Amino acid sequence: MNNKKLPSDLKIYLSLVVLWVLLIAILPRNGKFNYNYRKGSPWTYETFVAQFDFPIIKTEEQMRSEMEAAGESVIPYFRFSQTESRRGIDIAENLQVDSYPGLKSAILNSLSAIYSKGVLSDENASSLAGHESGKVIFVQKDKRASKVPASEVYTVSSARAQLLADVGRAMDSSFEALRVDSFVETCGAYDAIVPNLIFDRETTELVHAETADFISPTMGVVSAGTMIVEKGEIVTSEIAQMLDSYKAEYENSLGYGGPVALMWVGNILISLLLVLVLFLSLYYTNQYIFDEFNRFVYLLLIFLIAAAGAVIVENHDPDLLYLTPFTLTALYLLAFFRKRVVMPVYTISLIPLLIVAHNGVELFVMYLVAGIVTMYVFQYFNKGWMQFVTALIAFASLLLTFLAFCLLHNFTDLTGNHRILYLLLGSLLSVAGYPLIYLFEKVFSLVSNSRLLELCDTNGNKLLKELAAKAPGTFQHCLQVMNMSDAAADAIGANVLLARTGSLYHDIGKISNPQCFVENAAPGANYHEGLSPQESAKEIIRHVTDGMALAEKYNLPQVVRDFIVTHHGTTCTGYFYNRDINDGGDPENAADFRYPGPKPKSKEHIIVMLCDTLEAASRTLKSYDQETIDAFVDRIVASKMDEGQFDDSDISLRDLGRLKTVLKSYLAQIYHERIQYPKRVR
Repeated sequence: MNNKKLPSDLKIYLSLVVLWVLLIAILPRNGKFNYNYRKGSPWTYETFVAQFDFPIIKTEEQMRSEMEAAGESVIPYFRFSQTESRRGIDIAENLQVDSYPGLKSAILNSLSAIYSKGVLSDENASSLAGHESGKVIFVQKDKRASKVPASEVYTVSSARAQLLADVGRAMDSSFEALRVDSFVETCGAYDAIVPNLIFDRETTELVHAETADFISPTMGVVSAGTMIVEKGEIVTSEIAQMLDSYKAEYENSLGYGGPVALMWVGNILISLLLVLVLFLSLYYTNQYIFDEFNRFVYLLLIFLIAAAGAVIVENHDPDLLYLTPFTLTALYLLAFFRKRVVMPVYTISLIPLLIVAHNGVELFVMYLVAGIVTMYVFQYFNKGWMQFVTALIAFASLLLTFLAFCLLHNFTDLTGNHRILYLLLGSLLSVAGYPLIYLFEKVFSLVSNSRLLELCDTNGNKLLKELAAKAPGTFQHCLQVMNMSDAAADAIGANVLLARTGSLYHDIGKISNPQCFVENAAPGANYHEGLSPQESAKEIIRHVTDGMALAEKYNLPQVVRDFIVTHHGTTCTGYFYNRDINDGGDPENAADFRYPGPKPKSKEHIIVMLCDTLEAASRTLKSYDQETIDAFVDRIVASKMDEGQFDDSDISLRDLGRLKTVLKSYLAQIYHERIQYPKRVR
């Protein structure tokens, strides 16, 4: 519910600049066609298959023949005039037809469709009739000229006929007695049709003059996957022409044949755009990444590794791109980020494949599909040997996409295709490379899902066992909050494991003074008896700072510590504040009763805050019917919202609505009616 704003930390922008410079350095700057051939001699290399689409360049003889046979016909050139279109619409808008509801709207809709296609004057239309060149015209629109069949644009006469037909169809029964054609003419609707295709004589003559001098240097396109020459086959004139064309496309596009300065400019711009797209994807998916510099740098590193891997492998051996485990990038990201962040970053990290690889489109689609599938199945098969199940499913996705492209390129014989073996080995490498997660976790001080699972172990975690022993009431409260948070986080697509961990540790500070809190107090004991409201509030609020001290002592990750300081946000200890006011205290002293914050910053923080409040406050309800529970949940959520506790978070109103529904249902199940056992009469 926060307003998105650009990060203010200079380190973020310096990191992006470093990434930009590194991308400039690794992007390829040259290329070479490493085959020698001669017309009339056998092709001594392996069977050569086109790795990308390329146009066939015409020979000098073909160009000369076409230039001599260039036609003398003139194709007229027209400019699309928005001004004339607007003038016609303005005329229609000023028509006095208010007594006929819907008529003006019908006229305007018809004119809008007519002008979008274009209207020729009858004079220009007549000059086109009877000429072969009159079948097409050039139309310049939005600074682009395109060849358009003359039959697809209107003349003034045909536009009037179209307007009449459109208005006639739009008329309802109230117009049955009215002659539509007479009425349209009488009301002046025909005057709204003006030519908006303006003949450009100068450009027409210029284009015609250049026609004989300019012939397209290419003829047709050879698609990726097309076999150009087989091993041992004689290089004929036709084959040599295709090889020459392939070589030219390769050196001009994948290599570089122009000024070095322009090549550098191109690399700089492409690198800048990649960095910009990456930055904006993070900005729009989860801008709080910028607040955690270590996570941000880790993300940039994984992105750089994927980009560098594509360039290095392509330069060494393009076939090895089928062996490279790009899906591992998705798993490295998934270990520390939500899917909504991982998805765009992973997609952008594959873009270098489109830039550097010969068959970049095929590889991009293959790894995009496999990465998405891997992210989905890994949540079910991520422990021990079951990771191999993930690898096999990833391989199946890669193979299916690979076969689809083979069918598109008319490859039907896959016998002995080593790329299939590469795909299998690459998928298995994803399993072999996954343990590096633990190294990244250590180096960048991150918290993986595996680490969160360890922290949630109530039997093996020393701090949680201490909480259960010293503050058993608080421990039971945390378990209830955890169960509620599980259901809530799952309902809105939040990180369930993170919410679960935050729930278990949010009140860990109560270990330091358990009797201060009612859930741990001995029967009949009242810790706050004799204390002023301010003193009691201070003791209550202190569990936040005590919790942070314990978190420091037990080396809890920062993402877990955040729950300790945000689960109350900047709310007030209402009980003691109200007691102070009732005792004659000054309402202006509310700061003495307020938690230091900060406010929650993520969906998980909001979930734990709400579940913590609801679980504790629900024990004070006198009735647990559905109506009471619904009103109770609505009141708690509304109060947090009114206090501005959600202002800094990334939660939406839609997610809050889902949370309320889930929490109402959960509380109703906890506090369902019990059957009262009848007393025995005998």
